Amino acid sequence: MSEIFKNIGEIKYEGAASKNPLAFKFYDPERVILGKKMKEHLPFAMAWWHNLGAAGTDMFGRDTADKSFGADEKGTMAHAYKKVDAGFEFMKKLGIEYFCFHDVDLVPEAEDIKETNRRLDEISDYILGKMKETGIKCLWGTANMFSNPRFMNGAGSTSSAEVFCFAAAQIKKALDITVKLGGKGYVFWGGREGYETLLNTDMKFEQENIARLMKMAVTYGRSIGFIGDFYIEPKPKEPMKHQYDFDAATAIGFLRQHGLDKDFKMNIEANHATLAGHTFQHELRTSAVNGMLGSIDANQGDLLLGWDTDEFPFDVYETTMCMYEVIKAGGLTGGFNFDAKTRRPSNTYEDMFEAFILGMDAFALGLINAAKIIEDGRIDEFVKNKYASFSEGIGKKIVDGEATLEELSAYAESLGKTDIPCSGKQERLQGILNSIMFS
Repeated sequence: MSEIFKNIGEIKYEGAASKNPLAFKFYDPERVILGKKMKEHLPFAMAWWHNLGAAGTDMFGRDTADKSFGADEKGTMAHAYKKVDAGFEFMKKLGIEYFCFHDVDLVPEAEDIKETNRRLDEISDYILGKMKETGIKCLWGTANMFSNPRFMNGAGSTSSAEVFCFAAAQIKKALDITVKLGGKGYVFWGGREGYETLLNTDMKFEQENIARLMKMAVTYGRSIGFIGDFYIEPKPKEPMKHQYDFDAATAIGFLRQHGLDKDFKMNIEANHATLAGHTFQHELRTSAVNGMLGSIDANQGDLLLGWDTDEFPFDVYETTMCMYEVIKAGGLTGGFNFDAKTRRPSNTYEDMFEAFILGMDAFALGLINAAKIIEDGRIDEFVKNKYASFSEGIGKKIVDGEATLEELSAYAESLGKTDIPCSGKQERLQGILNSIMFS
């Protein structure tokens, strides 16, 4: 096999002083932080669709990047093989140990689903060989049930029983391939599971049908030996105006309502969090306190733009607070998938590598900073003291479930009045954060 990314060697850690654009400045995979190697804290994954497929097309212009990787024609099985070669060479040179995929990222979709499945069997055999050769693993798989016109009204939420069957068939095959490749998880992103107007929508029926499809997936997955987590990836809008998995809290409520919470966790994407009007940290914390923080799509959005820009993460405040949440939650069952793409004018192979270096360095800095915050202890101590009144006396009785409304009412009357609660000290805490990050 000939080298695809010529003149780009293995990407090494050279330290913050390095001026080499093709070197890590902060990501040192062997560095030990809080008792674990950096690469163990940060199991990075390559998103097959963006890195090997996104060529700069947008609604106003065609491709700007060549993602043929030497194939004579895109959209062929020969091109699918070239993408595998390119992907594994890319991951090997960057030291990335995982990848994520949709079914139709791997092969061009045929008119007949039986032919698509045959192609998936063929290419997954080739991928499996590459995995054995390199040690690179599959983080998670999923099915693209939003691009094909048949899914214009959704997959699980479709109004057509025939389309629902096609969705089931795609999920079955994607689960087969995920298990074949040893994937740790399986993701549901309801790209078109939602509606444009309630004038033509039975919301209750659609949500119940989505749950039926997910239950079938769990039953089948367990029957073929899938022992990993299923994930929901929340997103509030785009492409549909109203999507049923709006945010983590909504998705968690849906899972509990339909008895799916024992098999599912959240795959939280930073850009989706901001589209929902939340911070990335909020969505991570919401998932963690509900015991459902599973995996992360590592990217960021542009708050000046109203859509899903899928930029490579570079905001170190965001990655710091992300890693703070991940460490406090005990880590992830999944990993950090770079669901991100280079900007349209960044159209060279070097740009692909430099984008991943940017993202990996940004999360390495976040990890370093988060560890410092935890070791410093001042923020955690402040939060603990803020709620200290619930650790003794009447507060403890409340927490222990021993107080009654009548008792609390009588206690309030005995006080006569209460002082204003202690200061939240937000500005002090933000100053502490800055001093830790930039000391």
